[in-house]
Amino acid sequence: MSTPTRREILEQAGLGATLVAGFTATSHGFAKNETINLGVIGCGGRAGRSLMPKAMALPGTNVVAVCDIYDHNRNRAKQTAAGKYKDVAAYKYHEQLLARNDIDAVIVGTPDHWHVPITIASCEAGKHVYCEKPLTHTIEESESVVAAQNKHKRTVQIGTQQRSMPQVIKARELIRKGVIGDVHKVHMTWNRNHTPFRKRQPNVKPSETDWKRFLGKAKDQPFDPYRMLGNWRWFWDFGGGILTDLMVHWMDTVQFCLDLDTLPTRATTIGSQYSTKGVWETPDTIQTLLDYPGRKMQIHFEGTFVNWHGRAGCTFMGTNGTLYVDRGRYELNPEPRRSFKAELFKPGNREKGADFDIDGTSDHIANWLAAIRQGKQANTPAEAGVLSAGAAHLGNQAFRQLKVIERKA
Repeated sequence: MSTPTRREILEQAGLGATLVAGFTATSHGFAKNETINLGVIGCGGRAGRSLMPKAMALPGTNVVAVCDIYDHNRNRAKQTAAGKYKDVAAYKYHEQLLARNDIDAVIVGTPDHWHVPITIASCEAGKHVYCEKPLTHTIEESESVVAAQNKHKRTVQIGTQQRSMPQVIKARELIRKGVIGDVHKVHMTWNRNHTPFRKRQPNVKPSETDWKRFLGKAKDQPFDPYRMLGNWRWFWDFGGGILTDLMVHWMDTVQFCLDLDTLPTRATTIGSQYSTKGVWETPDTIQTLLDYPGRKMQIHFEGTFVNWHGRAGCTFMGTNGTLYVDRGRYELNPEPRRSFKAELFKPGNREKGADFDIDGTSDHIANWLAAIRQGKQANTPAEAGVLSAGAAHLGNQAFRQLKVIERKA
């Protein structure tokens, strides 16, 4: 199987070079009630079942086209969009979708290793971008994707939706007011229990997809539908395991609440495979310690797939008090002999450590669409995305190289 060239892809879609070279994508601001035409690139579980339906439920949106190299995902997404909109196109390759001059913005839900190439191509095509986290697959990609966003003046939103959750916004206000004092330590956790672990191989034929296109710049390897559908997160060529899949959510929360605008100076990691050895490449149990001497602060993350204890949450440990936040609440508790009162803010409905509770995704997409209309920056621009992903990449480097990773401040 050979992956078609960009020109061949466009010709197959009936979009010649003249059209591609000649169109000028929408670059002006949008009126408050003006419809924003959307394209969806990568229509698997996250984008097809969550991002696109939530965008469709918001006013002023119109899904014009969907794109996925896997026939089933592409057809399912088209059927979903066609339930509300007329004339929804379905493409196999993102070049076909981006060549359309009637698309204002795109949602990118591909595997991690395609995030930066497609985000850059989308910006170059004049499209605004909502890209799932992590933004980058390597630290080296950081500069190019930020440059594309800024050069083409696109509104980019990274899918770390905690920034749009009410309890996180209020927690940030408390921290910035100095209520808990100076923060020298942060503890982040994301624990799940998937034991007993079972590998389920999807029934996918090579003819139903384009495995070479899925690989992209990754090394050549035999067709593996298990890796292609959903499980790519646990293989180094396509994802970065627990750190890039889960830790980045809390890293971005920490950056948001503490106005943290730099990568750690040192990173060290211990990781193991207790349930997934021989199936995954990345650890199922991991701990990472990040050092920010310029901020006089350490950040610790621990995550596992063998126990639920603690579940998902982030704890800011200040000299005057402690502020715990998760996807459903925050808890504020004073240190001994401090004057302020303990406080609980719980807009969600689940117990402490809720994995999913507040629907931050809808609010995050709404923030992105509002920013597009206003010609403003969204809550989580590319600059924030490369920092949260960068911290995870350093943690993975420390694990894979079996040493403390150090970088200049």
